[in-house]
Amino acid sequence: MLYDAFDLQTDLAAQTRAWGRLLNDIWSPWVGWGEPATWMSAGARMMMRAGLTFARPPYGIEAVNVGNRSVTVTEEAVEVTPFATLLHFKKDIHTEQPKVLMVAPMSGHFATLLRATVRTMLPDHDVYITDWHNARDVPLADGRFGFDDYVSHLIQFLRTMGEGAHMVAVCQPAVQALVAAAAMAQAKDPATPRSMTLMAGPVDCRINPTGVNELATSKPIEWFEKNLIATVPTRHRGAGRKVYPGFVQVSAFMAMNAKRHIQGHADLFWHMANGEREKAEAIETFYDEYFAVLDLAADFYLETVKTVFQDHALARNAVSYRGEPIDLRAIRRTALMTVEGERDDICAVGQTMAAHDLCSDLAPSMRTHHLQAGVGHYGVFAGRRWETQIYPQVRNFIQAHN
Repeated sequence: MLYDAFDLQTDLAAQTRAWGRLLNDIWSPWVGWGEPATWMSAGARMMMRAGLTFARPPYGIEAVNVGNRSVTVTEEAVEVTPFATLLHFKKDIHTEQPKVLMVAPMSGHFATLLRATVRTMLPDHDVYITDWHNARDVPLADGRFGFDDYVSHLIQFLRTMGEGAHMVAVCQPAVQALVAAAAMAQAKDPATPRSMTLMAGPVDCRINPTGVNELATSKPIEWFEKNLIATVPTRHRGAGRKVYPGFVQVSAFMAMNAKRHIQGHADLFWHMANGEREKAEAIETFYDEYFAVLDLAADFYLETVKTVFQDHALARNAVSYRGEPIDLRAIRRTALMTVEGERDDICAVGQTMAAHDLCSDLAPSMRTHHLQAGVGHYGVFAGRRWETQIYPQVRNFIQAHN
């Protein structure tokens, strides 16, 4: 019923967008005459933005500057599974650069949320990314996808990339990156990453718990399964699959900062009405990405809530993989960097840094931590401070352990 109701809302939003396009065509030729045409045109453009989208936006990275020249970037699907693509941002250069697996979060958004992160890293690194697929489009015949399956994807992708790769995990997958590195270390896998950088990830949610953490522990796991899990309707390829809908996740995130999002859309309207194109485009770009949603497989969502946020299994070094216990102290040859944001209200200060205590057998020379002042969750991996203050630290860390 939840998903059927949302599909009805989606159909209504499509009609609203159609009316918006019609009104914009009517009023946009008269914008130069001033009010009320500018207001009507701005209102029509706001109507054209109604609703969420469910297709992955493009990365749009066609070229980057390497040294003193611009080089072409092409997207290459190196390996494809029903649930993900190992996507390579291939550059037209002959110089060997550190191979980096960018581990994108599976949190209701597509991996393109890390577009700015990838763009910043590309000049100095050979970048791959876990490009997760929308679970609502994966047929039931392709099987389940749970916590262990996420870890398996990281291990398989690292093996495909070959020896000597590095991992950079943003937000939620800091957990799976740690488990994958430990499992590979225990198995003496030659593809074990040389380093891993964990950015704003929920390693130990008992430290400075946020609203997200408190919600996860306020209800039994049965409540989450009953109230937040939906069945994909027959109109989609994944019909019958149980999912945690992306629209539920995005709605929850927006509710946490409702005033900011309301103000953001008010600002967008007035920037459009006043002809401030650059300011309007900046807000539009953010919300184009923010409102492109991805459904999570229910097994993965529920197992993550239970393992990470309720049982704190990772924080207690009591996590398992494929039925075998994993000891994070096995990580001895993978250098560790953790990054946190001072104002992060999703993964609070201390939650990611806890990884150092868990990897207690790792030599001090192979670990470092960076706390970035003045940034929230998204500022850790996007924006000016990421580019000018955080990234140089990450780049130097990877280079030192390459």
